[in-house]
Amino acid sequence: MDVNIIWFVIALCVAGAAAGITSGLFGNGGGFVVVPALTAVFPLFVVESGELVKVAIGTSLASIVISSARSVLAHKKRGAVDFDVLKSWSAWIVLGVLGGIILANHSDSSLLMAIFAGGVLVYSVYFLFPTLIVREGVSMSMPQGAVKASFAFVLGGFSALLGIGGGTPMVITMVMCKRSIQQAVATAAGVGFLIGLPGAIGFLLMEQTPNAQLPVGTVGYINLPALLFISIGSILTAPFGCKLAHHFNEKTLKRLFGVYLVVVSAAMFYKYFNG
Repeated sequence: MDVNIIWFVIALCVAGAAAGITSGLFGNGGGFVVVPALTAVFPLFVVESGELVKVAIGTSLASIVISSARSVLAHKKRGAVDFDVLKSWSAWIVLGVLGGIILANHSDSSLLMAIFAGGVLVYSVYFLFPTLIVREGVSMSMPQGAVKASFAFVLGGFSALLGIGGGTPMVITMVMCKRSIQQAVATAAGVGFLIGLPGAIGFLLMEQTPNAQLPVGTVGYINLPALLFISIGSILTAPFGCKLAHHFNEKTLKRLFGVYLVVVSAAMFYKYFNG
């Protein structure tokens, strides 16, 4: 077997394992791990191009379906998932995802890279400085009516563009509404599933750019071999992340993850400006 293929499989399994842990721990679906990992691995096997970003995002959304579902099942056993919230938000989230897919289909691939880099940098603020976002003594109720619809729509659309599960905004919102961090993370994992499923279908059906050089096994903008190995890794590790979320002091882990997001953002911006 080609040594490069062996390293390809190993890299994808490691990315999937990391995605599963972060999905269970933070409820973020793992996209922050998968997208940068794939944009780094794919150019080792095909000529680097902007189209690889779309493949990374589409494959990430498909992998989120697996990792989020596994995470939700693990949290459900502990009675932590608020299914009433998921039901009432689902329609608006899915509509937002559809809007995000339309934008992605008509956006320049390099622009998607810049959007991802900027979005990751914004998200890092919560993990590095959570008290700036979730202030002690500030109590709100869960969004309702037009506010809920607007927030869920934007959440779905922005997450589809980035290839992420959208868990971080959901966690922030629920914590500010005095829900436990465990319930927030568990419910956010469900949001990841709601975003990942229609998002993956959209990128699967998306028409490829003519003459685009994409990795072997790519259908639409989802790479099936990458999806397989990433899913294997995430299925095995999502319960471990769930366990950490319920038993581990997450303050240090959040900050480490925030540092990781800053590094990812810087690397993606570097690729964008040197594209």
